[in-house]
Amino acid sequence: MKISMMKTDSCFKGICWFCGSLVLLLTAGFFIQLLLASTDAWKEFGWRFFISSEWNPAAEKFGALPSIVSTLITTAIALIFALPLAFAAALFIADAPPLTSSILGHAVDMLAAIPSVIYGMWGLFILAPLMQKYVQPFMVNTLHMDKLPFVNSTYNGFGLFTAGLILAVMILPYICAVLRDVVKMTPAVLKEAAYGIGCTKLEAAKDIILRYGIRGILGGILIGLGRALGETMAVLFVIGNIMNMPKGIFDSASTISSTLASNFAEADGLQRSALFALGLILLAMCLCIQLLSQYFIHATKAKRGE
Repeated sequence: MKISMMKTDSCFKGICWFCGSLVLLLTAGFFIQLLLASTDAWKEFGWRFFISSEWNPAAEKFGALPSIVSTLITTAIALIFALPLAFAAALFIADAPPLTSSILGHAVDMLAAIPSVIYGMWGLFILAPLMQKYVQPFMVNTLHMDKLPFVNSTYNGFGLFTAGLILAVMILPYICAVLRDVVKMTPAVLKEAAYGIGCTKLEAAKDIILRYGIRGILGGILIGLGRALGETMAVLFVIGNIMNMPKGIFDSASTISSTLASNFAEADGLQRSALFALGLILLAMCLCIQLLSQYFIHATKAKRGE
């Protein structure tokens, strides 16, 4: 009996080891495949591929800088809008009465089930006209935000800002779902102690819940960040798909994922290799974000008393 249990444990350990190793092998396979397919682009352009803003298939001149900048800008806009809304929604849903919490929780979760192409259609026919007629004129003519850096005075409803808002709506349910669990996992005695010494709900959320659940909160942010970095269809509908270096948040542009989606079908030769290079850059960006987040978690352990 004991020998049989030892064999079972060894078999289970081997399966777990294989599954864990498979993840690493798949990740390495992605990098190797993209690197091999993009070899021609790296040989032709080298490090200049990162800093070149030219994308001219006719002249076979390609640069990744506009796509990289556009990807980072849309992701930053999405996080700026989604994080406060997700945190506030998670706090309200976690402390609401059971019936209200259940209804609102399911409603927020339903946003994650909507296909990205539906978000794109909604952005094209609803959000973009609203941005052109009301939001962008209000920002430029009333708030005079065009005097700020990187906010241009010309607009047409499409561009980086609209794409960022679409992404904010898309990543909100993912972040909110994780933050709800973080709020519920915070020991009640900590929150009650904060209320007992006179803290407001905002202060308790900022100084207790946020500090206690920083690991889970960072995990929720990474989930949303990964979705925003790699989103394709929704962005493709509203960003304008112009391979130029953006000068303002209302400019039409093209992210890495939308560039791949709109150009890959007819690409060949050096252009195809350049698109594979863009895919490699996107994968490397996601990996770097993961590494930086892990470094941040380990670097702040002592300050959190762990």
